[in-house]
Amino acid sequence: MSFLTLEHVSHHYFSKKNYTKALDNISFSIKEGEFVALLGPSGCGKSTILSIIAGIVNHTAGNIYVNKQPLHEAELDIGYMLQQDYLFPWKSIIDNVLIGPKISHDQSKETKENAADLLTQVGLSGISEDYPDSLSGGMRQRVALVRTLITNPKILLLDEPFSALDYQTKLKLEDLVWDLLRLYSKTSILVTHDIGEAIAMSDRILLMDANPGSIAKTFEVPVELRHEKPFLVRRHPKYQILFDRVWEELNKNEPNAAQSKVVESPNGT
Repeated sequence: MSFLTLEHVSHHYFSKKNYTKALDNISFSIKEGEFVALLGPSGCGKSTILSIIAGIVNHTAGNIYVNKQPLHEAELDIGYMLQQDYLFPWKSIIDNVLIGPKISHDQSKETKENAADLLTQVGLSGISEDYPDSLSGGMRQRVALVRTLITNPKILLLDEPFSALDYQTKLKLEDLVWDLLRLYSKTSILVTHDIGEAIAMSDRILLMDANPGSIAKTFEVPVELRHEKPFLVRRHPKYQILFDRVWEELNKNEPNAAQSKVVESPNGT
């Protein structure tokens, strides 16, 4: 059964004299607990989709449903993890983690214990009273992950959360995030430019085209890969087969640099 559904979602960015078609007729569904990757070239609207689901951007057309309810009517907690950790440097690690619960007036003993447990699960026990400037980039992203999970979101949005990290740290964090999301059965959407990352982490890949952003093709990740940790997936024989298929399709849909994404409004407004 579908948990999150987008039906014919389009989005335009308007200026005084023209508008830009960012998304055109986006339709897909995600089952509860499923991990889906949005893969495609820069400017194809991947992050815009996340912003629409998170309620940061109002889409121009189409419908979004959660458990068959319109998104704006659904009581839904959404976690959003970005490329940068955006930790407050003047707050301790535990205070950074508890920002969400503080906003929602949940400062219970259980919540604080849960925060400490999550920090331990991501290998950061004993640093609760430290400050962000004492941590490495990978450690800061782990804190950001805990801050995202502490509110127990039903949907987790991941916007290239590993792109600023060195490759070794990136691989380790992929495994860690994969473990936690399956442990807590989180419905997740990952935005990435990395074909290998999309294959290694997700159950299904939505390949996007640009100018305007649309779904070009869907790839089902073989079941043998879905049950392996991301690091091990890259060593599986079926990994390279799928990588080559996605690569071929991605090149086929390479955006035409000469194609304009800006359309002049009929009335000039």
